[in-house]
Amino acid sequence: MRHWRVAAMALAWGSAQPANACVSDPQLDYVCGPEKPEDLLALPGTEWLIASGFAPGAGLKIVHVPTRRFERWYAGTPDQIAWDRRAFAGCPGPVDPALFNARGLSLRETGPGRWRLLVVNHGGRESIEVFDIEARSGRPRLRWRGCLVMPEGQVGNSVASFADGTILVTVLTRPGTTIADFVEGRVTGGVWQHDPRDEGFRLLPGTELPGNNGLETDPDGRHFYVVAFGWHAVLVFDRRDTRIPAARIEVPDFMPDNIHWSGTRLLLAGMRLDEPACGGLRRIVDGVADPMLCHRGWVVGELDRSTRRVATVAYGPPQPGFNGLSAATIASGELWLGSFQSNRLAIVRGGTLTSGRSSVFLAALAP
Repeated sequence: MRHWRVAAMALAWGSAQPANACVSDPQLDYVCGPEKPEDLLALPGTEWLIASGFAPGAGLKIVHVPTRRFERWYAGTPDQIAWDRRAFAGCPGPVDPALFNARGLSLRETGPGRWRLLVVNHGGRESIEVFDIEARSGRPRLRWRGCLVMPEGQVGNSVASFADGTILVTVLTRPGTTIADFVEGRVTGGVWQHDPRDEGFRLLPGTELPGNNGLETDPDGRHFYVVAFGWHAVLVFDRRDTRIPAARIEVPDFMPDNIHWSGTRLLLAGMRLDEPACGGLRRIVDGVADPMLCHRGWVVGELDRSTRRVATVAYGPPQPGFNGLSAATIASGELWLGSFQSNRLAIVRGGTLTSGRSSVFLAALAP
């Protein structure tokens, strides 16, 4: 099986890590060092990826795809701070890089080579941190612009936005609910909305689900998608009236976590639902949900909006060096994977793609 080789290109990054710092598994190559890259996005039109870090101080990483090197991106230096106090008057100040605990990510283009990046943060405060990215040439530049503090007691999971500035955030478990609750199908979370005309967030009625997880908006500016982790399903909502979902799309063979657009493809990623190596389905013991530390198989799916079905794009059995698949994106013809457990990013080798769709998928990924 083909092993990827690192281009001999020296990048003058003080914290950059070599791509060959860890050994590949039979199906996956790795970029080791990024702490728990729970969410992952390709910066369109560039050679760069953005990865979150779901641990205190892990913050944001920027990854150069051709060389498979990364660095910690947000350092809180003066050149990275441009606080818009008028737009974010309720923000107490710049996020502390030593505490920055980044989870869900969302990108929206604001102009040629310019993007607005939203980041769910748990470090020092429960908030949505707002950054601007300039990527018209060379290494992208990052500037912190402000934050939106979550309602008291609510912990964000994923974030997304509409073109009019409306921001949506999922909450996995509201106060008084547990992971065991949503594993058993009980309602625990919801979707909170921040309208730019309002000061705070409000809960959207009807969006309360068992484990509100991944979140994405539709290009039509009207619909949005929410992963119900406890149901292993994607719910489609019409923002004009969220009281009843527009559709429920079952994902029978894996537990989708994040959902994101990758070009024109709406990708979901997660661990195998029924994993023999881990005793089958996730269990509840004495009221506590199995933390899924046992390595499960990994699956990436694509949601077809016209048929409202999820097709398998790529999958594999448990890998020794990788667990907790939570996000997937396509960059420079490669399928990259993020994890809420592993301290590494994974890259899928072409030979591991599903036989039924491999030729189509590879053709779509080709430069």
